[in-house]
Amino acid sequence: MSAKKVTIVLVHGAWGDGSHWRNIIPGLYKKGYTVRSVQNPLTSLEDDIQKTKDLIDAQAGKVLLVGHSYGGSVISGAGHHDKVAGLVFIAAFAPDKGESLGGILARGEALPSAASIYPDSKGFLWIKYDKFHESFCADLAEDDALVMSVSQKPLHGSVFGTEAGEPAWKTKPSWYQVSDKDNMIPPATEKEMGERMKAKKIIHLNSSHAASASHPKEVLDLILEAANSFE
Repeated sequence: MSAKKVTIVLVHGAWGDGSHWRNIIPGLYKKGYTVRSVQNPLTSLEDDIQKTKDLIDAQAGKVLLVGHSYGGSVISGAGHHDKVAGLVFIAAFAPDKGESLGGILARGEALPSAASIYPDSKGFLWIKYDKFHESFCADLAEDDALVMSVSQKPLHGSVFGTEAGEPAWKTKPSWYQVSDKDNMIPPATEKEMGERMKAKKIIHLNSSHAASASHPKEVLDLILEAANSFE
């Protein structure tokens, strides 16, 4: 198998880590791609963009960034890196300059899951363990949801008020996946963001927020289509 020209860097969102891509990574490797999964600290948007840029720096050649959820905000900032060829958004935020995640959510329908999110004494946000399944990954098996719940990694609450800089999706080719049964980001808001960026392709999945876990084949196919366009 010939070496691929593009390295795929996967960027997780809030309440998870790089292992949230465990159903996607093997499929990308089997197609011959070099894959890396960033481990963002989730301490601030600036910190997470820098951590992602550090991983991009370590790669040879072109990079395709794939972001889930809050990870879409991260790749919108880190995507200005010279090595980045394109961006794939998986049920993800894609803020424009000056927008915040809180502001984006306020424009859409209020979701019941908001009541399941609570801050700890240091300002990090958690999802109530007994509400994680229905809020984040309602279409996963109970055991899979349990593992996600007890291993969740919190996001600092300040991130929701941070205004985004100029987004890379304005200048880099992008792809978008909408989760039509999402309980974390309103599906209509995802659709709006995908259309606003003039994504090369938008797909809809009958999925929860955890699309890469519940619909791995479709998510994998979208990433591969994006990656193949740079070969």
